[in-house]
Order: sequence, then C-alpha cells, then structure tokens
Amino acid sequence: METDLEKALNRVDFFRIFHMMALRYGFDHFGVVQVANEAETSNLAGRLVLHDLPAGLAETYDKRHRFSESDLFRSLHRSVIPTVWRTDEELRNGRDSGLLIQLGFDIALCVPAHATTGGRYAVVFLGDGDDIGRAEHQQLYYEAVCAFDYFHRTVLATKAGMGLTPRETEILRWISYGKTASEIALIVSVSEHTVNSHTATILKKLDVVNRTQMVAKAIREQIIL
Repeated sequence: METDLEKALNRVDFFRIFHMMALRYGFDHFGVVQVANEAETSNLAGRLVLHDLPAGLAETYDKRHRFSESDLFRSLHRSVIPTVWRTDEELRNGRDSGLLIQLGFDIALCVPAHATTGGRYAVVFLGDGDDIGRAEHQQLYYEAVCAFDYFHRTVLATKAGMGLTPRETEILRWISYGKTASEIALIVSVSEHTVNSHTATILKKLDVVNRTQMVAKAIREQIIL
C-alpha cells in the first residue's frame, strides 16, 4: 500500500486507495469526514471530504437528521480511540434512531485522524457484514491513518489557501472577527473601497455569495482557524 500512496497524485487516486481498503477488510463503503467543533451545527454531506457512499445518501440523511446530534459525532469529541459501531448494539441500548440505522448499514468502524495543521478528521468504514478480528482492526487502523496523512498532504493541504493572496487572507481573517469594511480599512491601512474590492474577490474565489458563507467555508477548508 505504501507504494500506492507514494504514487497517488489526486482525489481519484485516493478514492481508489480508500475504496479498495474498505473492500479488503470486508466493508462496503468509506467516508473521510471533517470533524466540526462540538458546538457547531453540522450536516453530514458538508463534512464528507471524500467518500464512496451511494449517491444522495448523505443528502437524504441531512434532510431528516443532524449529524452533529449523532452518537458517532459526539464520540469523536470524547475520545480519539478507534471505535466499532453496530446496529444491533444501537437497538440493544434503546437507540432505535442511531446513525447506522438512519444510513442503513449494520456496522461502522471509525478511525480518528489528525492533520498536521491541527484539523480533526475521521475515516469511517461502513458495511453490512460481520466484525473483523482484533489483528485486522489494528492493521486497518494503521493503514487508514497512513492513507489519510498522504491524502491530506497531497490533496487537502495543497488547496487550503484556495488561491487567496496574503492580503486577502488577512482581510478574510478580520471579517471572521466581525470587523466591518471601514474598521478593516483602518486596521490594514487601505481604503474602504480596497477592502470591499478584496472582499468581492474572496467571495468569487471561494464560490460563495455572502460573508457568512465565506467565513464558514474558510474555516471548513482551514484557510483560517
């Protein structure tokens, strides 16, 4: 697998690596999830940075449920230990509306992962088969963390700036602090017109329509922390 990781250049390459990893250990699907702040309302589709889930499954889930209220999401904030989730356990514990049941899978294995930038993620494998043995768990944990590290450094980290210049990033950061255009103009010693011009460019580069979306996406993509 290490040779494949060293040769991987883009999302397609890592999609294949994670997909084959899931199948090799008896799972049907995988998802690389960016972990939001615990207090932040979060949907599943917006947090999946790479996955092979059935088309529309995450969006359908988000119409009825909040990922930030799921047991899996909460567990990622309680512990960084890899965890196995099973539908029968959810039912046995009285959670007849657990994440697995809502998504339609019998088992999930969640491997927390951390980026060098400090961002938190999880690699989740889902399926309908039986659980795997302890030795296979440990091997899968190692392979998933290694694959994520390569994926982040090769794909996610390289797009972190989204093409923003240092000045645009600076203005974006002040916007995230709630500063107005006139206040930012005084802080960075430019005209208010220049600040507004930079803001319009940032909106276009991030492909969003307002300041709220701009800040949310900048935080999600780790342009600002």
